[in-house]
Amino acid sequence: MMRDRVPVSILYSTTGPYAALGREAVDGALAAIADINADPVYGFGIAVKIDDPCGRAEAYAALAQSAIRDSGCRHIIGTITSWSRKDVLPIVERHGALLWYAFPYEGYEASDSAIYLGACPNQHLLPLFDYIFPLYGRRAFIVGSNYIWGWEISRIAREITEAAGGQIVSDRYVPLGSTEVDHLINEIRQRKPDFILSNLVGQSATAFIEAYGAFRKGEPDAPPIVACNMSESDLESLSHEARRGHISTSIYFERLDTFENQAFKARMTARHGANRRITTPFMSAYTAMSILARSIADAGTDAPEAVRKVATARLFDTPAGPVGIDPRTHHAALRPHLGISDEEGGFALLQSADEAIPADPYLVRSLQKSVAMPHPVTLKVIK
Repeated sequence: MMRDRVPVSILYSTTGPYAALGREAVDGALAAIADINADPVYGFGIAVKIDDPCGRAEAYAALAQSAIRDSGCRHIIGTITSWSRKDVLPIVERHGALLWYAFPYEGYEASDSAIYLGACPNQHLLPLFDYIFPLYGRRAFIVGSNYIWGWEISRIAREITEAAGGQIVSDRYVPLGSTEVDHLINEIRQRKPDFILSNLVGQSATAFIEAYGAFRKGEPDAPPIVACNMSESDLESLSHEARRGHISTSIYFERLDTFENQAFKARMTARHGANRRITTPFMSAYTAMSILARSIADAGTDAPEAVRKVATARLFDTPAGPVGIDPRTHHAALRPHLGISDEEGGFALLQSADEAIPADPYLVRSLQKSVAMPHPVTLKVIK
């Protein structure tokens, strides 16, 4: 039986070392809830419970458990880092709840208690390197936050690069949240790589990009920073000079010129004003909340098993285009885009995949193809 008010937990860090990402995600989820609660078609409303773990990995599990036990939440939309996701997963598995994860991650995971709406490596890292290698070269400097995301993306990047005859000239890590990056700039100056793969997160990423912008002023031929997780929210606080020239892959950019995105931006502008930038974290959390609500409506219940069955059996219209979720892996098929950042803090589109790419979280198919074929993903130039 459907409840009149369905409790849903929103679990993002709005303070701490990656607070900017968390604030955008919360805003996106709340925007979706406003749409849902105003639409009588759903037949129910969302009663939201918002918790801020403050970027502390150890806080997530307790907050998730409280949301489930004390507030009756059967669904959690949240977590950004893989540390926090892996801390929450055992809680939702134990209680039969469902985690909706909406950020890019390193793959090598699947759970009946999670829906993965963020890109995994065959949807972000492989298309990125497919673009970068022929244009810039195969000598990579890797820098990442010192936790699972940084380690695993570095490992996969090394495997791809070396299989393609390239070289990792250096592989460095900094503590999550650290802004001490001068030693990285000095080593880049000495090593002279073809490109820098940044797997940094939050304020570590912004500190590094700002420092690199200062370095580039005296180095007109400085190689680009490339990333799988750089979004508009990472660039917002930077100087104009530091913002430009970085290449990122994402399932969404604000300037995506599609009917779905233009309609979405028009709705958000009408509600929040023209100054409201639509970032990837905002859109991702909005999409997660929207897909959850549509699945609850179709299932006629918020019971996780029934919701999961519906969510993995149909296509959903989203600002990033149609999204389908694999019933075997619970990962979304997503259409990757490549963009280059500019001084305004946005991304000009470089290329887009012709269609959504099914997730291959364990790289069973994709890594073999990327080694055998230099260009595994068909991309088209955006005019």
